[in-house]
Amino acid sequence: MISMIMVLNQKGDILISRQYRDDVSRSAADTFRMQVIAAKETGAQPPIQRIDNCSFLYTRHLHMYFVALTRSNVNPALVFEYLFQKIRILKAYLGEDFDENSMRNSMTLIYELMDETMDFGYPQNCAVDVLRLYINLGNVRPDGEGDIEPSQLTSQITGAIDWRREGIKYRKNQVYIDVLESVNLLLSSATGAILRNEVTGAVMVNTKLSGMPECKFGLNDKLVLEKESKGGSKRKPGVEIDDCTFHRCVRLGKFDADRTITFIPPDGEFELMKYRVTENINLPFRILPTVQEEPGLKKVSINLKIIATFSEKLFGTNVVIKIPVPKNTAKSKVKVSFGRAKYEPEHQAVVWRIKRFPGKAECMLSAEVDLMPMVRPKAWNRPPIHVEFQVPMFTASGVHVRFLRVYDKSGYHTSRWVRYITKAGGYQIRI
Repeated sequence: MISMIMVLNQKGDILISRQYRDDVSRSAADTFRMQVIAAKETGAQPPIQRIDNCSFLYTRHLHMYFVALTRSNVNPALVFEYLFQKIRILKAYLGEDFDENSMRNSMTLIYELMDETMDFGYPQNCAVDVLRLYINLGNVRPDGEGDIEPSQLTSQITGAIDWRREGIKYRKNQVYIDVLESVNLLLSSATGAILRNEVTGAVMVNTKLSGMPECKFGLNDKLVLEKESKGGSKRKPGVEIDDCTFHRCVRLGKFDADRTITFIPPDGEFELMKYRVTENINLPFRILPTVQEEPGLKKVSINLKIIATFSEKLFGTNVVIKIPVPKNTAKSKVKVSFGRAKYEPEHQAVVWRIKRFPGKAECMLSAEVDLMPMVRPKAWNRPPIHVEFQVPMFTASGVHVRFLRVYDKSGYHTSRWVRYITKAGGYQIRI
């Protein structure tokens, strides 16, 4: 695994280093300084260099290099995750913009953190909430925490649940769930063919729960609903969810066995899971453009119709449609049935803005664009139309939360709040 961790400044001088194995030495810093820092190729080259049978994996924070050295065949993703977590821990202790001086003034603290976060080259406990319980400096220690008994401290350090401490209490136990989705579309308006169509989503959870509760979370997953329908119950068809990634609090063994999402949540806000859906996507807007270029490249006529496909009870917010025009555009006359539209030279497009778009509504835009004559006429390559929007309480994938059950020894009542938001990712229509 990792043999040494070094932090160097922009001159290549070692600020701090910790050797975990004896197969590398501090002289490796000279090699890194001469062949990486002095070459000034850190931005153009991959952050992994193999020099003299030693691998250097590095990342930067301000003008400092965080470098991991190893002679073994390590997992690069694991090493970079440790380096990123190390920077995150130092930000929690020294501030977001910690620099070389703050590092020099906190040597004892940093060595303590290095010993706690890695043992013999293997990453250990990197949870800031747990580290701050027994390594504290000034305002890093959370308010309201008294002295911690050694037995409780030991369970926090060695226990499997390091993302949540014991003894949390709330007057009202509440859980807020946000299902955030981004719609990615690439459509050819000439043929009507969908070249790309997918939804990427994330489930954000904010928990305010007492004790150490266990939560069970359920979506309308197609595989789960098919299993339940075999028992005789009739349900609506579910959504085929692909590429699920979870927060480390989720018990992956149970998910692999029966697709149930069971976890002991961290306190506060965290990202429970990410997912991707590629089938049966409900596009919130249909856009029908027609663009005509007059002979002689003097004028371009644009007609565009946008239709909201979601329910009348919902509405879209901050809808922005950028319709590209040629670079030699002189002026334009734009008429819209709703919202505001004008030619914006900085975007090289006619930008149509609608603050609030009702469901099932249809809006029209017509524009006449006058072009300046060119010495060397060039054919217009027609970039795609870009669309931005946000639709609350709507999911393009059809994913919705079926249940969230909270189990605790005391059996307290939990209030649950669910919100859905769909926004545009790469929503483009070729013209």
